[in-house]
Amino acid sequence: MTASTVPPIDQNAPTITTRVKEGDLGGSTNLFLGVGAIATIVGIALAMFDGTGGGYFAYLVAYMFTLSIALGALFFVLVQHITRAGWSVVVRRLAENMTTVFPVLAILFLPIAIGGPESLYHHWWHVAPAGSPAYDEIVAHKAGYLNPTFFYVRAAFYFAVWIGLSRYFRNASVAQDQNGDPAITMRLARRAAPGLLLFAITTTFAAFDWIMSIDPHWFSTMFGVTYFAGSVMAFYAVLALVCMWLRGKGYLGDIVNTEHYHDIGKLMFAFMVFWTYVNFSQYMLIYYANLPEETHWYQYRSHNGWDYVGPILIFGHFLAPFAFLLSRHVKRNRPMLAFGAVFLLVMHWIDMQYLIMPVHQQDTASATGLEFGFDHIASFVGLLFLFLGWTLRTTSSTPLVPERDPRLRESLKFHNI
Repeated sequence: MTASTVPPIDQNAPTITTRVKEGDLGGSTNLFLGVGAIATIVGIALAMFDGTGGGYFAYLVAYMFTLSIALGALFFVLVQHITRAGWSVVVRRLAENMTTVFPVLAILFLPIAIGGPESLYHHWWHVAPAGSPAYDEIVAHKAGYLNPTFFYVRAAFYFAVWIGLSRYFRNASVAQDQNGDPAITMRLARRAAPGLLLFAITTTFAAFDWIMSIDPHWFSTMFGVTYFAGSVMAFYAVLALVCMWLRGKGYLGDIVNTEHYHDIGKLMFAFMVFWTYVNFSQYMLIYYANLPEETHWYQYRSHNGWDYVGPILIFGHFLAPFAFLLSRHVKRNRPMLAFGAVFLLVMHWIDMQYLIMPVHQQDTASATGLEFGFDHIASFVGLLFLFLGWTLRTTSSTPLVPERDPRLRESLKFHNI
């Protein structure tokens, strides 16, 4: 060990537990993975045999919900490195573990890529020739971007970036557990800047490609930001809940304290407000301009069974959690913070339905509003449980915290002002 090497954890903090006992989380991991696999298969089967295409829409809702948590985790890791944050070191490994699910999500994207186009993206997947009754001038004008080949190329690029970034930053962090080299911390801080640029580009265009293009006539340059804001909010909610769950299993109780929960709660609150800000900004600009090619998206969601969902999101995704989470006491109380986190995750799922499902209902003339059918439940449970199971699997294989990060001691002693 050289003078510049960070000492092992048993010298820095000999009393804390940083590793999961062998097999201790195995039962929970297998349960999540098993139930998740079965439910996902059921969800995909329902999508394949649903003649209306509604099953693929249900799968897309669940997929974009689960993907958003992983993207929020990746953003968290990159931001903590570029800002050289100290408070977050003890929870950063959990976020790193959540990002390992991107290869799984790439496989789970296959039903959307193979079976989904005829149901989800049929408005632009096959461009009718000029002069035919089905010719759509707007869709034809966008064919240079909205075409199957470019769609697949972009999807491959997105997953390559997400998998590459997540593996690079997590592997370097785990390597530091072994060698204690502080230079790794500085190198990751420098690499986080281009990483965030790639993250911003891929997340924005993935939201355009996989959600907004369902209705190729509508567009909003702010749409990617709205999806990003909800993603980060959802991640902080899941991070708080996973920390509490591990605490109940006997881990992290001596590491992640009230001060850390306070900061997680503050950031969850902040991105909930940011989600509201960008959604209101998008609505205000479209309402003010009053252009038919923009207003039809909101017009349908103001009727046809969706007229009550907008107020639900206004109240449930902003007003109620704003009043509830504003208090310092709530963010420092684990049961109350857990309630707020679960509530916001439910609202996030409703938001995914609000973005995706109206197009299907408009195509099939089935104005029903929010849907809670078996296909939605199966896909939601399946994808979310696979995400949680895979996260627990990787959590068991490495230390719970970056044991030899130079800022670990600062994080353990973190205190809010």
